[in-house]
Amino acid sequence: MAFTDMSISLSGLLGFLTYFVTAMVLLYVFARIYDKFTPYREFDLISEGNTAAACSFCGALLGFAIPLASAIIHSAALLDMIIWAIITFVVQLLTFIAVRKIFPTIVADIPANQVSKGIFLGFTSLIVGILNAACIS
Repeated sequence: MAFTDMSISLSGLLGFLTYFVTAMVLLYVFARIYDKFTPYREFDLISEGNTAAACSFCGALLGFAIPLASAIIHSAALLDMIIWAIITFVVQLLTFIAVRKIFPTIVADIPANQVSKGIFLGFTSLIVGILNAACIS
């Protein structure tokens, strides 16, 4: 491969790194704030082997990451992607609030490892995230 060919193939590396690192930071921030937003600590529960917490938290992470990926694809600039990430973040918090309205005991059920409630919350977060991603254009 000639040097010029290699420089062409690496021309998007800075853009990739900028978006990837920003997305990873946003995902980390989302995970930390979501963990604090819920009345129970997902990280602690998952460390203790709580399957319900793992299902609900992974669904929320996917429900955030999928629209974040869509925002990366459709954004005209980095700031545009960050704005969509904030919107996606709010949508996921509202999803938790909505599920809590449906199952008011979910704040006790997840720590009690009621897996069906964890799966429901996780899949609801994922479904909302997929719809959110489709709406980003």
